[in-house]
Amino acid sequence: MLHRFVLFCVVIAPLLQAQPGAPVISPAKMPRLGEVDERFLSYNIEMVEVIGGRFWKPYGQKSSTSSPASQPSSDSTPAGMDPNLYQYRAPIDLSNSRLRKLAAGLGPAYVRVSGTWANSVYFFNSDKPAPEKAPSGFSGILTRKEWKGVIDFAGAVNGAIVTSFATSPGPRDRNGIWNPEQARELVNFTRSSGARIAAAEFMNEPTYAAMGGAPKGYDAAAFGRDVKVFRTFLKEASPQTLLLGPGSVGEGPFAMAMGTGMLKSDDLLKATGPIFDVFSYHLYAAASVRCASAGPGSQTTAEDALSKEWLSRPEKINAFYSNLRNQYEAGKPLWITETADAACGGNPWASTFLDTFRYLVEHARLAQLGVSVIMHNTLASSDYGLLDQNTYEPRPNYWATLLWHKLMGTIVLDPGRPPDPNVYLFAHCMKDHPGGVSLLIVNADRQRKFNVNLATEFFRYVLTASRLEDRSLQLNGRTLRLGTNDDLPQLTGDSESAGPLSVAAESIVFVTIPNAQNHNCEK
Repeated sequence: MLHRFVLFCVVIAPLLQAQPGAPVISPAKMPRLGEVDERFLSYNIEMVEVIGGRFWKPYGQKSSTSSPASQPSSDSTPAGMDPNLYQYRAPIDLSNSRLRKLAAGLGPAYVRVSGTWANSVYFFNSDKPAPEKAPSGFSGILTRKEWKGVIDFAGAVNGAIVTSFATSPGPRDRNGIWNPEQARELVNFTRSSGARIAAAEFMNEPTYAAMGGAPKGYDAAAFGRDVKVFRTFLKEASPQTLLLGPGSVGEGPFAMAMGTGMLKSDDLLKATGPIFDVFSYHLYAAASVRCASAGPGSQTTAEDALSKEWLSRPEKINAFYSNLRNQYEAGKPLWITETADAACGGNPWASTFLDTFRYLVEHARLAQLGVSVIMHNTLASSDYGLLDQNTYEPRPNYWATLLWHKLMGTIVLDPGRPPDPNVYLFAHCMKDHPGGVSLLIVNADRQRKFNVNLATEFFRYVLTASRLEDRSLQLNGRTLRLGTNDDLPQLTGDSESAGPLSVAAESIVFVTIPNAQNHNCEK
């Protein structure tokens, strides 16, 4: 009799409590879709942050149009852009203890130091004071001290360095052909400092070559010629460095015409031939309100931030670039080396919980589609930063990233599709727990809750906010905040028996199922 009572409590009772009509999730039966890099969730620190210069002005702040007299001058406004959109910022202090502690919480990660401003930066390979102006053909100066700061930061936070090199008129011979000597000095200094560059793109965003400071008349043929020179140099000077490319942006179903003389990836890839170790591109589904001049078709609104149309855009852009990869670089890994809610520094709600829905759906869906690395722009600058650029206080997307790192392993599973079109369901093997499965359920419906039944006991981690456009986030009803000495809080889940799980409207739930016994997750 006792055996039958225990059987009723463990097996039958949860089924009686299950939500009628709600789908049942059986984690043991989920097939494997693929695998992402252990540094899947990575981030950018823009080169202009490292050297100091004029980056996207956060909303509500006054612009500073010139650099302090103590700083080397830097004409760092991209060609053809309105200078009033930018604000001077001093070089970031990468030794800041809070910044390092919070970045370490996201490790392992790739730390990409690039951006438009990297296309024209001069590496001053000396310990002497830097000149006030960059040499002809360059618009900014990177010192040894600043790059050593990047190296030390990456070492302290379990980061691997990714970068790109100057491609402006400065590092070129009299025939306009790219000269690798500046790049060689940076690579050699990195090595002499006990580090290495894990991966590199030749140029940041060659589709916007003119806006990025390329020589006048720069075209796909010139890019193809230069990349071949660059690959020869890279494989000789730093053979372990992965060559990423082409690093394009702004094309596909939501193309953005920013600047003039835009080049097509199709032409770039025809000119290079199959030359890259990894196929890379940048993903922005819209331009922020700062860049409304790009046209109404490039804009989005806060009202649309939870819409199926908006949340599906990254998948559609990825399809465009995946097709190019399959055509020109078949079989190569697919990386997104820059992404955020919107180009031009992010929209006003990029720093709020409202964008966390897009952030997690984008990452999880692209993991299902074979993208192995995604680098968010940025760690701590402008409105799309994971951290506030002045205080380094975590924003909602930082907490979401931290929770993903804690719970989601690298093996991607297929959980099937939920019947509700406004609910998104994803699954990975549970991190550091053989046989376990982690789920991510995003309920983007603004009114209806979503019910599901789980066949095994689980732990739930519910992310909510008092208002969608809050910068404060709650986990299981408790506000997430830093502790004494900026210590990260313990991210603990609430234990639940097998049975129903209700996901409220406008909420995000991570679920861990340690005893899922999925054979794909047992290694």
